[in-house]
Amino acid sequence: MKYTIAVIPGDGIGPEVTNQAKKALDAIAEYYDHIFIYKEAQMGACAIESTGVPLPKETIEICKSADAILFGAIGDPKYDNSPEAKIRPEQGLLSIRKELGLYCNIRPVKVYDKLIKNSPLKRSVIEGTDIVIYRELTGGVYFGDRSLSEDKKTAYDGCSYSVDEISKVAHLAFKEAQLRKKVVTLVDKANVLETSRLWRKTVTEIAKEYKDVELRYQYLDNAVMQLLLDPKQYDVILSANLFGDILSEEASVIGGSIGLLASTSIGEKYALFEPIHGSFPQAKGKDIANPLASILSAALLLDYLGLQEEADAIERAVEKSIVLGITTQDIKGENQYAAPTSKVGDFIADYITHQDDSNLNFRNIHMGQSTII
Repeated sequence: MKYTIAVIPGDGIGPEVTNQAKKALDAIAEYYDHIFIYKEAQMGACAIESTGVPLPKETIEICKSADAILFGAIGDPKYDNSPEAKIRPEQGLLSIRKELGLYCNIRPVKVYDKLIKNSPLKRSVIEGTDIVIYRELTGGVYFGDRSLSEDKKTAYDGCSYSVDEISKVAHLAFKEAQLRKKVVTLVDKANVLETSRLWRKTVTEIAKEYKDVELRYQYLDNAVMQLLLDPKQYDVILSANLFGDILSEEASVIGGSIGLLASTSIGEKYALFEPIHGSFPQAKGKDIANPLASILSAALLLDYLGLQEEADAIERAVEKSIVLGITTQDIKGENQYAAPTSKVGDFIADYITHQDDSNLNFRNIHMGQSTII
């Protein structure tokens, strides 16, 4: 099969980790006889520098003509440290979500047994955690009216939601729960916010269509505590844009590294796949960034294209790299070799194309450290 993939490397470590995801996809293409055509585009600080805008029209056109979109990261200290900046890299990400109608963000949170020791939480608390967060992505306060008074002493950010916006993402969450443990937890602030009360009313009505799924409710302030105290209580978490952003970032610490979490942003016609970490400018060009979240994003991309077996192959390769300790410094164990970003990508690609290799010295051979006996 032939597929066109729009590739937006973005800023900071984005290009480095995206290159590793492309290595995995190239290995999939070789092993399973597919053709992936990459069309690269700009977004973020790099786009501002070269075109003056964070999301050039050409990028939108490339994305709309592709079968799926692979995205790296966005952001630059030049803009982070300048709150007065009128044009910001993040505007590109918000704009592409609106332009492509990417109304739902899906973030799996899985704990790898080998990495439990890396988590700040106890093994007994997090072992077996398997959560999916469904976050509404094109509404709420991030897209509301905003203003700053002339004297710059009063700011305003508006938040609004419609039944239609809530319903679309809620149906996706319930359908996912039917395939899992059949529990949806709606996280809101219905005790305070009118928009949250609309969320609760709408989701309660929708739940009647999914009689095999249990609907639970939690206020945000309780959920952010419960997510760390007892993450295994959750199956599918459903939330508004801002709350979902907070919860998914918090959930990243459960598994020991934000560099492990991939995500999908989907709409009616388009889908974008990205690691949830930021641009991590401190690591740019040092070959130390964890590429696994980007590689797992490529697995989600393959699943979206209907290539389940191929997606599973990438996930197995990632698990193998973790088990063998072929990982970057952020998740390496004590006295364990920290592999460069590029070497992790090389291993993943090599494992995909040599899936039947059972050599007991697998780790050393594929890290170029084998000993001839």
